Amino acid sequence: MKKLFTVLCISAALLGINNVTAQDNRVSQRVTVTETLNKGTNVTIAYGQPSVKGRTIGVDLEPINGQLWRTGANEATVFETDKPLLIMNRELAPGKYSLFTLFEDQLVTVIFNKVWDQWGTNQYDASQDVFRVRAKLKPESTFSEQLQFTIQPEGAVVVSWGNKQFLIPLREK
Repeated sequence: MKKLFTVLCISAALLGINNVTAQDNRVSQRVTVTETLNKGTNVTIAYGQPSVKGRTIGVDLEPINGQLWRTGANEATVFETDKPLLIMNRELAPGKYSLFTLFEDQLVTVIFNKVWDQWGTNQYDASQDVFRVRAKLKPESTFSEQLQFTIQPEGAVVVSWGNKQFLIPLREK
């Protein structure tokens, strides 16, 4: 009886370990970038970093024109600031936000949403939007195999993905 109990305990433990590691085995790694802006504001962006891998963005890979995108893979992208920021003359209070985007031809709608801890776009609720701003896609950008967020200390976030690139200007308040 003791042997049976021991075997059952070991089996249950191994099954639990396998289940935990299977959930963390994601194709797109989670990346966090942090920068202190010139006047001391700390900005952090955490996102799932997909790769193009020969696929075509807008056809078989997000973002697809007119469809909400979590601006990354897996969980929604999280934008965090420790001090107030002005983004295209809209004030963003200190805190964490999810970052979504909508692409339409050469324009990108950037959405800051109050619910930062969510998976993909399934739980997205537009009534929780803090605000939306529009950015223009940069023509003829260099191809980026992996989604990349770059925070510039002088006050901007550059998002590069495939042949798409846009800038979110940040101004410290």
